[in-house]
Amino acid sequence: MLCPMFSEQAHPTEDRSDPVAAEPADEDVVRGVLAGDNASFELIMRRYNRLLFRVARSIVADDSEAEDVLQEAYLRAFEHLHSFQGRCRFSTWLTRIAVHEAMNRRRRLRRLGLVTSADPGAMEMASYPVDRDGLEEASLNELRNLLTGAVDSLPSELRLVFTLRMVERLSTEQTAECLGLSTANVKIRLHRARSLLRSWIDRRIGEESRRLYAFDGERCDRVVRTVFERLASRRG
Repeated sequence: MLCPMFSEQAHPTEDRSDPVAAEPADEDVVRGVLAGDNASFELIMRRYNRLLFRVARSIVADDSEAEDVLQEAYLRAFEHLHSFQGRCRFSTWLTRIAVHEAMNRRRRLRRLGLVTSADPGAMEMASYPVDRDGLEEASLNELRNLLTGAVDSLPSELRLVFTLRMVERLSTEQTAECLGLSTANVKIRLHRARSLLRSWIDRRIGEESRRLYAFDGERCDRVVRTVFERLASRRG
């Protein structure tokens, strides 16, 4: 289940000029928050919770850590909202903050010895079963778990590009802008990721990949509630 206020119209890659869309544009929400309507920040969080959670998880490879990263990213974004100048999409600006927070969290975990220095991508892809008959007989949950494990096994820099391009369906240009890469580099990393996932996973990407790392309503509500509680304690 998606966040209660999240809709396909609110997806960052959608054209917000669509008159059917009832929700205000990001820039309007930002102006409202800067004018003192702090409660409007909830719309931003619910609009981008799923995207940023997937981005963070692509880097830290852990649900709980990704949720913590998400909260820190929102707090940092709220505190520096005045610095958003509109030179790029707001979703790009927000994604960059989440990537920065996730990278810092991963480095801290590595220093503490809570993650290995070797990238999960060092795992041998051949360890996953490739028997076609066996896959066809697998249940949907088993297939989803298999796909999640395969994506998690990618090197972090490939996993992040794959998540933005194939899971969140950002364009090559948007992905490059979010990550500070060239479009050519994005294309190369995506090609490498798809090659590692093997052709039998590629045939199922359209059906299954958008279901990976689902950000359900309970987690979405928890992040929104915790961020507002922490903002209130800071003001106090």
